[in-house]
Amino acid sequence: MRRMFVIIGLAFSASVFAQWPSKPVTSIVGFEPGGGTDTTSRIVGKALGDQLGQQVVTENRAGAGGTIAVGYAAKAVPDGYTIVLANVGALAVNPHMMKLTYDPLHDLVPVSMAAIFANVLVVQPSAPVKNLADYVKLAREKPGTVTYASSGVGGAGHLAGELLKVMAKVDIVHVPYKGGGPAMQGFLGGQVTSFFATPISSVKQIAAGRARAVATTGSKRAELMPDVPTVAEQGYPGYEALNWYGYLAPAGTPKEIVDRLSREIAKALANPEVITALKKTGVEPHAMTPEEFGGYIKREYDTWGKVVKDADIKAQ
Repeated sequence: MRRMFVIIGLAFSASVFAQWPSKPVTSIVGFEPGGGTDTTSRIVGKALGDQLGQQVVTENRAGAGGTIAVGYAAKAVPDGYTIVLANVGALAVNPHMMKLTYDPLHDLVPVSMAAIFANVLVVQPSAPVKNLADYVKLAREKPGTVTYASSGVGGAGHLAGELLKVMAKVDIVHVPYKGGGPAMQGFLGGQVTSFFATPISSVKQIAAGRARAVATTGSKRAELMPDVPTVAEQGYPGYEALNWYGYLAPAGTPKEIVDRLSREIAKALANPEVITALKKTGVEPHAMTPEEFGGYIKREYDTWGKVVKDADIKAQ
């Protein structure tokens, strides 16, 4: 009898997998429309939907540095119809800074990395800042008055600012927003001195003269901004703060669906149209298997946990 139930269960599971997807798939994003995560989700989602034969719908659940979206996804039905495009903050940083409704290492299953890239530090055009040395000088002359925006607490932009704060020994003040779009609006409205922005939210503003690029946060210059030197180049060797987005599903999602999603996402990220669209925003497509992505998340979790502790970074 037990064997019969097992056979029936396996047959049911196989039947469900064979029919998947039979309806639209929802990609949860933890930030407002207009930011890097949202744009990446929509670009990849279009190609992914075409491949699956079902629409992939981006749903914005902004707030708390992306953790609201991840918490929602972690509690969703694990049937393959809900995935989340999460960032480094929600998975590897905020768990060390605040009490969350989910455990990023156990309540979700990695599907694939999607993109990786550096941020760019931009300042108000009216500020007496032409390079990073000027920025540091201004912060030292007026401690506690130089502000920097980010897309949220615990995100790559926040970490980039805190790491610079420690390495340059300056007192700059973090102003978090609910995504790259709102942060850029705050910057353009003069609410902050500077902004650790994603390339997508800043490249047009830099070209139009509404923002001045000071430095990028990777170990090498950003492909989209080859003329902008890195922080490391400007006197702070070893400085690196990368942003990345990756897809996860609720724990318990059938492995067959997770594996198929991973393969389909990798295929979408290899699509020439997707590559072109993402690179125009300064984002580098980067697929991983579920196993590779799981290992990457764990390494980032450990790395940034140490940074949070050593820098005494607190949730705001």
